[in-house]
Amino acid sequence: MSRTSASPPTAGSEVSAVPAGSDVSAVKADSALTHGLKQRHLSMIALGGVIGAGLFVGSGAGIASAGPSIVIAYAISGLLVMFVMRMLGEMSAANPASGSFSVHAERAIGPWAGFTAGWAFWVLLCVAVGLEGIGAAKIVTGWLPGTPEWAWVALFMAVFLGTNLAAVKNFGEFEFWFASLKVAAITLFLVLGVLAILGVLPGTDAPGGANLRGDGGFLPNGSNGFIIGLLASVFAYGGLETVTIAAAESENPVRGVAKAVRTAMWRIALFYVGSMAVIVTLVPWDDPKVATVGPFYATLDHLGISGAAEIMNVVILIALLSAMNANIYGASRMACSLVARGQGPKRLGRVSSGVPRTAVLVSSVIGFLCVLLSYWRPDDVFPWLLNMIGAVILVVWIFIAVSQLLVRRRLEREAPEKLVVRMWLFPVGTLVALAAMAGIFLLMLREPGTRDQLLATGALTVVLAVIGVVRQRRAAAVKN
Repeated sequence: MSRTSASPPTAGSEVSAVPAGSDVSAVKADSALTHGLKQRHLSMIALGGVIGAGLFVGSGAGIASAGPSIVIAYAISGLLVMFVMRMLGEMSAANPASGSFSVHAERAIGPWAGFTAGWAFWVLLCVAVGLEGIGAAKIVTGWLPGTPEWAWVALFMAVFLGTNLAAVKNFGEFEFWFASLKVAAITLFLVLGVLAILGVLPGTDAPGGANLRGDGGFLPNGSNGFIIGLLASVFAYGGLETVTIAAAESENPVRGVAKAVRTAMWRIALFYVGSMAVIVTLVPWDDPKVATVGPFYATLDHLGISGAAEIMNVVILIALLSAMNANIYGASRMACSLVARGQGPKRLGRVSSGVPRTAVLVSSVIGFLCVLLSYWRPDDVFPWLLNMIGAVILVVWIFIAVSQLLVRRRLEREAPEKLVVRMWLFPVGTLVALAAMAGIFLLMLREPGTRDQLLATGALTVVLAVIGVVRQRRAAAVKN
């Protein structure tokens, strides 16, 4: 895709850290794609990306550990995510690319960094496609007992494979309506919750602060419980990066990224922090239903909403299918961008009618293989895969922060007009975010439940980094 609003930087200026042909390759990769995403698609992809299955499902374990203090945990992790999105938005608005942070890392740090960040993220998305398919299939088999889960996963895969193979506008349309339904559901939940808290919802009494102070108080399990809740909240924010990948195929990449990033603050505050505040105010944090069937169901059931379980199953199913669709898209574009920059097998990067169809197909097949592994090797290989991707998003965030720290200085010197979006409190804000990420790594090492994830992700990152460095040195040797 050609860059209509921001011309590519010239060799020897902003991209001096990488080989001269690297930027050209990134531009060519995007030029082969289409402008099929409209502004309404991009807006809803950004909005819907905030509301993922992690919010509806994963938040229950966090509440069970942290109690009412989960609100603070989500606020802290949400602030970190806002900083990350601001950094990524600054670089993506200055130089839109379908490879997003992988391209920025290559420009700022070197080809090995783009290789490591890109392929680690690709692995994460492919495995996530399989996990989301399994989750969606479990819901459907609950409605239709006796039907095989793998068959439903295959059906979902086939549908999204078809939509992503056809044209990017099909992906955009699916995400537009998926996001619309998710936004409507969470908005309705928040409205009902606020009315119940105020005591004006029929059949309910205002709870006051009873649930916030009772059963052990605001921090019932002490600092350990809060730390577990904090770690759970960090990983609930996955999916926000997709909008910067999709922006490269939109009508106006710079405006789209800028708008998405600037509205990130209120979206995170409203949907995540707001939801947690409503839940722990209305429902006792130690209600068994919060952890077993989910906090949103527990809240609706507490309010006497008939069919609460089925309502939440439908919403979670939509969130899972939306994530499957978005992750197939994101994985294919990341792979296509990597190949175009000489960071992967050429066949994987073939583009036909503006769509990287080989990458779409391979990413989907890898996702389905992960599903099969969950049946074939549920006790060894599959858990190892889950651990391997457990902390990838944190690795990606570190690459984003380091890249922004380096790129910002160059932009200020050589192309200040490209700073349409600016990172807050630079460079202090970036350094604080990096320190927070380091702190999360230390907390993960401290907790037995997350230590294996961190070690497995670390192993994956080291292997990719070594391969990336070797490839970079070989390319430099050939050039010289």
